Amino acid sequence: MKKFKVAIIGYGIVGKRRHHYIDLHKNLNVVAVCDVRFLDKEFRDGNGSIYNNYDDIEKMSKKKKESGKMINGVMYFSDYADLLENIEYDIVFVSLPNYLAPKVTMIALSNGAHVFCEKPPGRTVQDIEEVIKVENKYKSLKLKYGFNHRYHGSVIKAKKIIDSEIFGKIINMKGVYGKSSIVPVKKEWRSMSKYSGGGILLDQGIHMLDLFRFFCGDFDEIKSFVSNDYWNHDVEDNAYSIMKSKNGTVAMIHSSGTLWQHRFRLEISFEKGYLELSGILSGSKSYGRERLIIIKKIPNSNVGSLGKEEINYLRDESWKNEIDDFVKCILENKKVEIGSSEDALNVMKLVHDIYSSDK
Repeated sequence: MKKFKVAIIGYGIVGKRRHHYIDLHKNLNVVAVCDVRFLDKEFRDGNGSIYNNYDDIEKMSKKKKESGKMINGVMYFSDYADLLENIEYDIVFVSLPNYLAPKVTMIALSNGAHVFCEKPPGRTVQDIEEVIKVENKYKSLKLKYGFNHRYHGSVIKAKKIIDSEIFGKIINMKGVYGKSSIVPVKKEWRSMSKYSGGGILLDQGIHMLDLFRFFCGDFDEIKSFVSNDYWNHDVEDNAYSIMKSKNGTVAMIHSSGTLWQHRFRLEISFEKGYLELSGILSGSKSYGRERLIIIKKIPNSNVGSLGKEEINYLRDESWKNEIDDFVKCILENKKVEIGSSEDALNVMKLVHDIYSSDK
């Protein structure tokens, strides 16, 4: 049985969650993890990080490096360059801030490793274009981006309904995706455009935009309003946009850091029916239960429906299935179909089209 050596670079909430699901896969073995916060004993001991803002992390990175410490069979590093240069690995999982993710992805590919990188894939469209240039030099390697929402049960079911065309053409979609008080704080890298590239839309709304593209393709007309009026950072706290595709489908998004609750809701209207996705299963469970409402229009009538079907999803298999899919692409030398670099590039173009639409 093929066993791949895995390195995880970036060991915050997402990196640790990836580690859990990597350990469940029979073909994967984590050999090293890296995070600058390993310089702090409280972080190494599992008590969380006391270094939350950018200035503190910068100070940490200038301290003496903690390189190659072995704990329970895993090597721990505080500097990604030390990890990439000093151990053997087949796959690298990248869970880093936006300004570092493209650089580390390119280094790992150049070193002959397959790469799984979390979203956002970078700060700018150019970031992703540079990654793709490197990817194209190594055709045998697989690069996948973590657009995790495509693997949720409600999304998979909605996609099957859309592809079946039982409800006909999509007329419009409306998505709201927001956070509560978990917003960029002063001097935290997410609140600084030069490190993040954008605010709530790039950090979270990008998932909703990816689903728009997943369900109906690309958009060529965009009108938007992007605001940072509440938190007054140099990244947005609210983004509002209406988009139209070449075939006439209209999509609307509100990505917000001022909803004072975690919220995910996507409504899809068809010629012959309606879908509503609400809630999204997450580690924190803060978005509520995940459910899909299906409404079928009465045939040959413009009034009323045949009733409402509600499907509730109680288990989140998305993280496991996403990793399984990635490993299958490697083992069978298959093209990455979900979360490809092309997906990453096109959704980044959509994000920046929304930004540039608001003059």
